[in-house]
Order: sequence, then structure tokens, then C-alpha cells
Amino acid sequence: MASELKDQIESEIRSEIESLKAARDELRVQAHLGAAEVREAWESVEKNWSHLEGRLKVVGEATQESLEEIGSAAKILAEEVRRGFEHVRKLL
Repeated sequence: MASELKDQIESEIRSEIESLKAARDELRVQAHLGAAEVREAWESVEKNWSHLEGRLKVVGEATQESLEEIGSAAKILAEEVRRGFEHVRKLL
């Protein structure tokens, strides 16, 4: 059961990361061409991106008790990254 939960959470996070990775790659190119405000917004999103990738690594090492907590935190962080990408996109 713990293994299934771990696999499910890891799969959900990986799927979200893949979706965000495509948006990130596109915006990275545009952000480098943009103004200082865009670069500042981009740097903030990049920080959250690094934290999100770190969450996926933690899932592999987590105990059952912490899996749900890590999964929930990763989903919240992924949404923050997505909103950050949307903000950067609007600035461009």
C-alpha cells in the first residue's frame, strides 16, 4: 500500500513537472529577451521550480506518514510555479 501511494504521488508530481517543464522552457527564452521586471519575476519562479524538483527527490526517500504531506506540498508548489509562469507570460 505504501509503495502504491508512493508510486501514485511520484507519478503525479512527475506529470506536473513535465507539463511545467514545457512552459518553463518556452518562457525561459522569452524572459531572457525581456525587461528587468520580467527577469525578476522569472528568478522568483526559478526558485520555486528548484524547490518543486527537490520535492520529487524527497518522495523517493519518504516514509508513508510523510508521503501525503510531501505530495500536498508539491501540488501547492506546482500551482505557485504555474501562476508564476502565467505572470511572466503576461509581462511579456
